[in-house]
Amino acid sequence: MDEKTAELRDLFVDATGSETVTERQEAERGTLVNRDDASEGVRDLVAAMRERYGFSTPLDDAAYALVARGRFADESDAAVAAAIRDEPGDREDGDAEVDPDDIDAETVRKARLDLHLVRESDRKVGTDDGADPPFAYADLKRLTAAGNSIVECAEELDAAPDTVARYAAVARTDIASTRANDRFRDAFRDLLTDADIEGSLASDAREDGLREATEDIETDVSL
Repeated sequence: MDEKTAELRDLFVDATGSETVTERQEAERGTLVNRDDASEGVRDLVAAMRERYGFSTPLDDAAYALVARGRFADESDAAVAAAIRDEPGDREDGDAEVDPDDIDAETVRKARLDLHLVRESDRKVGTDDGADPPFAYADLKRLTAAGNSIVECAEELDAAPDTVARYAAVARTDIASTRANDRFRDAFRDLLTDADIEGSLASDAREDGLREATEDIETDVSL
């Protein structure tokens, strides 16, 4: 088993705290990573992250999977929110029914950060009037990593607590992703970028690694 495959398998073990994975019905696979395989892999990743970190929105796993797909399709958070509202969904893995009218771009932004899928634009501190940013994102990230509260960061940066809170959420996501060696983010990218390749093969190493990792995850294996 190559290094990439081992990392993907370890990711699920680390997230769930279990060395044995639930057995699922085996499905015949071809040589390409197809959309069905990717969808299942994305849902597995979402479930693993929910168990490890907990999520900040009431969206179910299917909605979180749409958030991940939207991120790598370069869809705006507003567009993803509209897609989730239009998706019937069974809501079976949510604790409560979600009113579609409550799903907006901010909901998707929070869900995206839950999945460690930060956009570069999330890190750009801006103002409504186009004035110079009140602080540098790197400074806020440093203060956040040191364990400072929102109020303490706001005082240190001489900025409004509400503004600091918005970007501190991004900083906490970056920090958590770094501590996980960006494995969740990279696994989403591997699944979703390969899934969109039609009529051509992904690289042999990535293809074989993802296929083997999926088989390890879906089969009852003692690691």
